[in-house]
Amino acid sequence: MSSAHLETPELDSEGPTLLHAITEHGGYAYVSMATLAAAGDPSAAEAAREIAWEQLHSGPWYSVDPVWRDAYSMACLHVARLHFSKSELSEALRVLDMGLIMGGTLLRKDLDSAVQKVSAVAGDASRVSELRAERDVLHQVELNEAEVLQSLPVKSLSLKIVVKRPALSLEGFLREYFVSGSPVIISDSMAHWPARTKWNDMDYLRRVAGDRTVPVEVGKNYLCPEWKQELITFSQFLARIEANDCSSADTTYLAQHPLFDQISELQKDICIPDYCFAGGGELRSLNAWFGPAGTVTPLHHDPHHNILAQVAGKKYIRLYPASLSEELYPYTETMLKNSSQVDLDNIDEIRFPKVHDLEFQDCILEEGEMLYIPPKWWHYVRSLTRSFSVSFWWSDCENQNLS
Repeated sequence: MSSAHLETPELDSEGPTLLHAITEHGGYAYVSMATLAAAGDPSAAEAAREIAWEQLHSGPWYSVDPVWRDAYSMACLHVARLHFSKSELSEALRVLDMGLIMGGTLLRKDLDSAVQKVSAVAGDASRVSELRAERDVLHQVELNEAEVLQSLPVKSLSLKIVVKRPALSLEGFLREYFVSGSPVIISDSMAHWPARTKWNDMDYLRRVAGDRTVPVEVGKNYLCPEWKQELITFSQFLARIEANDCSSADTTYLAQHPLFDQISELQKDICIPDYCFAGGGELRSLNAWFGPAGTVTPLHHDPHHNILAQVAGKKYIRLYPASLSEELYPYTETMLKNSSQVDLDNIDEIRFPKVHDLEFQDCILEEGEMLYIPPKWWHYVRSLTRSFSVSFWWSDCENQNLS
């Protein structure tokens, strides 16, 4: 390769201050290992990363001191730099992605620039054999119309269908839906997105992101006891969703992940809709949802305005207004209080007698359509085909402090 060194200007300038802060938090062993790692000791680099990893898991995520997140980023940079110097490009990328996913913000620029350099050196040619080995050329599970109806919750598509408006103007959106807090499907507003064609091409996704490590969910949904999370490469994830049986307990889903902060090439394929600036607020998050047919997000609500853009595939979505929260039996636990105890796929009418007669709106969100979901509206989502969606959350000027 032309250069076997990763430049880390942020680490070089902020490193001494960060090490001092870690020392003040009792991280003497980490500082000792990180110092050796900076001098090129691979065992010390891994040891420093392990020490920081243990600190990240010493309690609930919100209670972890930010200095240890930055320490983990620092250790990942040291480890990745050593892998890169030995042309171990896949390992370097994996470690850098772990730094992006689990690390702090102090060294983010170094992590991003390192990813760009490693990816550029790796190039398309170095991935070909690995990617071909991972591919089994298995067809996507597509559902015909009868199977779709059978897979949906009871009473689906029998009450009020969400209104659909082609090429809705921003003024019309504000006046007719945003102010009143009413859901609406906006069609004919994503044709200019490169993602509309590119993300239906699995080879393109492998080429752009195949070696990157991403967090995925495995299992029916996050409320099931067998549900778990894994860290795998994007190529491994694509192979799973191509092979996935929608009825499998091992269904793998990339859900609510800031993929575009991690992989900037994919962010170039989408555009932030003008609707997301309604209310004078600010964009809070931009997340990806990607998985096979049959993936389910259980009935829940979010605090922000939400536009769900359906880039590829189809989804069934059911919506209940915020006024029906009590009748939807939310969990009482703090972490799940925005989720309903009701399993719409198998409603227990003895435990939840109020649900059956509740009115709702629903729809099948087609490729190229956006759905506006007002704050606090309950929604259930089921992928009917392989699906790639993007969610845009934003707050308005009256609710800047919503979390």
